[in-house]
Amino acid sequence: MPLEHELEFEVAGLGDAAVDYLAAWDAQRHVHEEVVAGTRPDTVLLLEHPPVFTAGKRTDPHERPLDPGGADVIDVDRGGKITFHGPGQLVGYPIVALPDHVKVVDYVRRVEEALIAVCADLGVTTARVPGRSGVWLRADARGPERKIAAIGIRVSRGVTMHGFALNCDVDLGWYDRFVPCGIADAGVTSLTEELGRDVTVADVLPSVRRHLAAYLAWEPYDATPDYEARPEPGRAPRIELVRPGA
Repeated sequence: MPLEHELEFEVAGLGDAAVDYLAAWDAQRHVHEEVVAGTRPDTVLLLEHPPVFTAGKRTDPHERPLDPGGADVIDVDRGGKITFHGPGQLVGYPIVALPDHVKVVDYVRRVEEALIAVCADLGVTTARVPGRSGVWLRADARGPERKIAAIGIRVSRGVTMHGFALNCDVDLGWYDRFVPCGIADAGVTSLTEELGRDVTVADVLPSVRRHLAAYLAWEPYDATPDYEARPEPGRAPRIELVRPGA
């Protein structure tokens, strides 16, 4: 297990103080500029959003919800397709400078590994599905292969933006309005759904902090064995690398 790393965490707004997506995006850009300039340490923003759909650059027109249920649909500058954010889902935006020896894919795998460890702390077994980003449960008697955490990032001037969304006690009915990430042959779940008891965003915060700090210390680690590979519709995981100066 990697050693703990000094990483600044900022809880930007939870519950009734959930942060509007566009306001959080502005906050990300501000923190990103400071991290790039070296005037702020690596920072992880932790928050909830009011219901919102965000469409990455590979979102096709037919993948947008026909009826978004009153939620905004916002085009964003990360890679990937469309996803949902809402109450009961912990959203994390790690804004960290990648060391020279850390490739973008390694960074994504570390965030996934941290979330796998968080799920394990709660008693939920998860892993990666090669070819598909995020954190997944294996197909079983309860249902098909299903995603419990989504990841979509952007890297500009060597510093990350956007991040992850972990379903705690989110209303899964929102996912019936669209095909999450353009993947029609799998499901979506939450910690509450899998455990049969309420698991709130507040419940997972200590574990998220601990594991992100550990895996973003950039130390070697033993990766959780993957599940069977699956092709993701389109072409690539939700990762975008922006050249220096972009």
